[in-house]
Amino acid sequence: MDINLPAVLAEVTLQCERYERALVGNDVAVLDALFWRSPLTLRYGATENLYGYDAICDFRAGRPALGLARTVLKTVITTYGHDFATANLEFQRIGSDRAGRQSQTWLRTADGWRVVAAHVSLLAPAAG
Repeated sequence: MDINLPAVLAEVTLQCERYERALVGNDVAVLDALFWRSPLTLRYGATENLYGYDAICDFRAGRPALGLARTVLKTVITTYGHDFATANLEFQRIGSDRAGRQSQTWLRTADGWRVVAAHVSLLAPAAG
């Protein structure tokens, strides 16, 4: 299997960057568009478990648009062949002492690259 083919890695990186801009800018239309329109899509958030595209969209539509700014600390994107990828990043919300983690599974579909599974979690505050 071909890992991190340059052209495929560039495609997925572009979509991950698009997702990040939409997330911190609360561009719900772009966020919704980047998830696979399927009842099989899932997103585990820091406080919610969402099963299916519709549940993910409903959550985003009702989520407050405050406190979304964050700093990405580390990103690891790995592509597998031409149609599958994972993206994992560490982040810290502005004004928070907690680091977070985000992982996404991306699949090339007929509509382009889409997130088929995602997970967000927060670490406990650093001891100090």
